[in-house]
Formats: sequence, C-alpha cells, structure tokens
Amino acid sequence: MKSLVATLATIWRLAVPYFRSEDRWAGRLLLGSVVAIQLSLVAIQVILNLWYNRFYNTLQDRNFSAFVSAVLFFCVLAAIYTVLQVYQNYLNLWLQIRWRRWMTQTYLQQWLNTANHYRMQLLGDAADNPDQRIAEDIRMFIDSGAGFGGGFGILPIGLGLLNAVVTFCSFVVILWNLSEAAPLTLLGVTIHGYLVLAAVLYAIVGTTLTHLIGWPLIMLNFRQQRFEADFRFNLVRSRENSEQIASLHGEAAERERHLGRFGLLVSNWIAIMQRTKKLTFFTASYSQASVIFPYVMVSPTYFSGAMQLGGLMQTASAFNNVQNSLSYFVSAYQQIAEFQAVVTRLSGFERAIEAGRAAALTPPVIEVVAREAGPAIAIDHLAVRLPHGEPLLNAEQLALNPGDRVLVSGPSGAGKSTLFRAIAGIWPFGSGRVSVPMEAKVMLMPQRPYFPLTTLAAAITYPAKAGTFDDARLTDALTAVGLSRLAPRLAEEAHWNRMLSVGEQQRLAIARALLYAPDYLLLDEATSALDEPAEAMLYRLLQERLPGTAIISIGHRTTLAAFHRRRFAFVGEQNRYDVRDVPLV
Repeated sequence: MKSLVATLATIWRLAVPYFRSEDRWAGRLLLGSVVAIQLSLVAIQVILNLWYNRFYNTLQDRNFSAFVSAVLFFCVLAAIYTVLQVYQNYLNLWLQIRWRRWMTQTYLQQWLNTANHYRMQLLGDAADNPDQRIAEDIRMFIDSGAGFGGGFGILPIGLGLLNAVVTFCSFVVILWNLSEAAPLTLLGVTIHGYLVLAAVLYAIVGTTLTHLIGWPLIMLNFRQQRFEADFRFNLVRSRENSEQIASLHGEAAERERHLGRFGLLVSNWIAIMQRTKKLTFFTASYSQASVIFPYVMVSPTYFSGAMQLGGLMQTASAFNNVQNSLSYFVSAYQQIAEFQAVVTRLSGFERAIEAGRAAALTPPVIEVVAREAGPAIAIDHLAVRLPHGEPLLNAEQLALNPGDRVLVSGPSGAGKSTLFRAIAGIWPFGSGRVSVPMEAKVMLMPQRPYFPLTTLAAAITYPAKAGTFDDARLTDALTAVGLSRLAPRLAEEAHWNRMLSVGEQQRLAIARALLYAPDYLLLDEATSALDEPAEAMLYRLLQERLPGTAIISIGHRTTLAAFHRRRFAFVGEQNRYDVRDVPLV
C-alpha cells in the first residue's frame, strides 16, 4: 500500500505542474473536453445496454417494425459514438503535444541551466542517459501510443481508469436491478444481487492472480529501457570517435563491447518474454472465460422462463461491463508496469537535477560573486574539493588583473583545470570566494573545443545567436588564425568536431575568442595540438588583437613562458597542493 501511495504521489508531482503552468488554461480545457467525451461514451454504452433488451426481444417476438426502429436508433447512436471517438482522439493528440512541449522545455531549462548538467555528471550522473529521459521518457509518460489506444502513458491509463470507474458506477445499478428482477434461489435461499457479487469476486480473483504473476515486469521494464539507452548511447560514442577507433584498430574491441551491452539487453528481453508469456496465459484465459461466464451465471433464471432473450442479453452486457471495469488492472497490467518504469526514470531524473542544483547552493560552496570595486578577479581563501568531499587544492590570495599574462604550471592531476572551472563558476565543490568585476566577460577554452552540428558561422560564434557577427568579421578571424580556406564554407552545415583536426579545432576556438574579446581568457592547454611555431603565432595574435584581455594559460611547454609575465605554481603533494603566485623563471 505504501508503495502504491508513493507511486501515485510521484505521478501527481510529475503531472500536475503542467496544469498550473502558463499553458494551464489550454491544457485544462483540452483535458476537460477529453474527459467529458469519455463520460459521454460511457453514457452511450448505458443506452446501448438498454437497447439490447429491446432489440433481442423484437427478434424473439418477430416484430419487424420494432426491429427496424431499433436498427435506426442504433445507427444514430453509432454515428454519435464515432464522432465523439474521432474528436476525443484529436483533442487527446493536441493535449499530448502541448503537454510534451511544456515538459520538454521545463526539463531542458532545468538540465541545461548554469552548468547543472555538468554538475550532474560530476556527481556520478545518477540519471543515466538524459537524452532518453527528455526525448523518450517524457513522450511515454504522456502517451507512447500517440493517442490511438496502444499507449501506456498517463493519458490512456488515466482515461482507462476513469472509464472503468464510471462504467462500474453506471452498470452496477443496472446489474443489481436485473438481479433483483430475477433473483437466484438456492436451497430455498434467495441471493440478492448475486450477479454483482459474482462479478466482484471474479474480478478480485483475476486482479490478485495477475499481480502475483506480473509484478516482476515493473523492474524488468525499467532495466530494459536503461539497457536500450546504454546500447544506443555507446553506438553513438563509437560513431563520434571513429577516427581514434580506426587508428587503434579497435573495431574488434568495439564490436565485443557493443555485443556485450546488447547481450544484457537480450537477456533482459528474454526475461520479459518469459514473464509476459505467463501473464498472457492467465489474462487471455481470464478474458475468454469472461465471455461465457455471465451467461452461465444467468442461465438458471433464463431457462426457468423468468427472463426473456432480451433480458438475458442485457444482463450479459451489463455483467460484462461491470466485470471489465473491475478487471481493468488485469487487462492493463503490462501497460501499467511499463508506465511505472517510465515514472521511476523521470522521477530519478528530477532527483538528479535537484542534486546538481543543490550542489551549487548548499554551503559550503565556492562563491563566484560580482564585485563593484576594483577591476581584478580576486581569489580569497579558495579550497577546491572533489565532488564527494576529498580536498584537492588551496589558493589563499590570488589576483588576476586586466591585461595580465599568467602561466599556470604544476604536475598532472594537481587540479589546474579544476582551478579554471572554479574561476569560471562551474565548479562549486569546496569553499572560498572568487570575486569577478561587474559585467566582466570570462571565457574558458578547453583543450578540446565544442562545436554544435550547425553552419560553420554558427559554430564559430557559438553560443551567440545567428547574425551576431557579420561574414566580414568571421572571415577576418578565420584568416588571422590560419584557416582562410574555410571562409567560403561559412554557410555549410557539418559535424565540425569530426571534419576538422584537433589542431584546426583549436585554431577555430581562438577565432571564437577574437570575436568575443573576453576580459579574462582561460586557456586550458588550448593550443596543445599545435606545433610550437603555430602556438607562438596564435599567442602573438591574442596579444595584438586583445591587449586588454587577461590571458591565463595552462601549459607544459617551456616556450609558453615567453608570452607570460607571471606564474601560478602548484606546490605540495597529491590532493594537498597550494597555488602560489611565484616569479616566472
């Protein structure tokens, strides 16, 4: 019971925000319309149940005029039912896309917000495959069947449950009255409402056995979605790193690794197959038995002459409606199990987002604050830690002034890149303060720059909006960094991280820095893939084009000393380094 309440609370927490959002009135209107149509469809079923009595009695009585009248009445009801179904499906689809659009925008905002996605990875990325959570799980949460009855999202399951409740409430009265009109007498004892009692007992037995057989499907479906996402993600990884794989002749190792992951997928799928086979055996048998069960229950009354054929058919129809509504979980159990797996994944994603947000806000954290007085970046009592609390480095008092040229040096793994991340405001783990001049632009340039799948012009100017820089400025920047051959390709869309060598990518990143002209440029081995003459040319270019920009570089080449005037040295031992401002020698 506690697990059911917790699951319902989670579903409520995931679903309700949309209906309180800026799109709430459209969402509420669409949902209200879909629900109203569903209630109308149940009302038509009730009318049809009464029609069964009239129709079959006309057949038994061979009353042709009453037969024609009943057929015409059925045609009218069928037409209304068809129109309602069409518009329910249409409005359902419209609600789905609006709801999915809002959830996607919300999750993207929370995930790609102030480096939260990066912190989530640093904390262990408990929410594996965020791409699947946003692209697929949201879709399946709302309705994976696109509204055509094959889905297991909240809309089909919710509407199915509503239909079951309303159908039960509508037909249980009819079934009780029919039972009272022709009660069952056994051994001289009259059993009132025996058809209702039979339907309830039948459904209780079916639901209990279904849950006992099918409950393992919940975890199996959760694992299947994870294995599918992991397999797909690793295939993409192989595609993204095809050059390195080819150069290492790693195709066999990649195949083995992919087949290993696919093996997990297949093994779990087989477990789902086996469990589904057992569940289907029972549910199919249960459904087949439910066809004949009401006739068996009402047959004594019919054959005793106390009931006409029309009454028999109406009773069977009412019994089936009551029994089917009570047996909703039997027929929908597998879909509910899959839906619960989706709910668990989305809930886990939300928890991971919240953990990433909390890591930046829950003290102690490294504070990056804007300062009004003074033009320099001031680092005060900075203690940088790893995500799980282990100490990494300390920097008591450091300053970065406008136009500074600072070389950062130290052993590999000492935390040089992490220091840059703390200054840039994306590493909150630790304590202390980094004060940045008001409205100063800080750019962190990693060793391997990022370029989105877009035009070359948009890739260079990322993350600025298209058109921020004209083609003349882009061409000038490309020429300055030695990539003039790319100037005619500014409008070409390509995967630039694969099309260009690492050295060319680093040149392109320098061109981006020239365009943005930051106040503080943090170069994290940003020219390591270039030869020394090319590296020297780019540093001279930065000094000429960005004379007021403070350039702080991480690098291991001794030739970099010529382009810097100060040095931050890492002194100490592993996980106990102190960063000191020392003379450049």
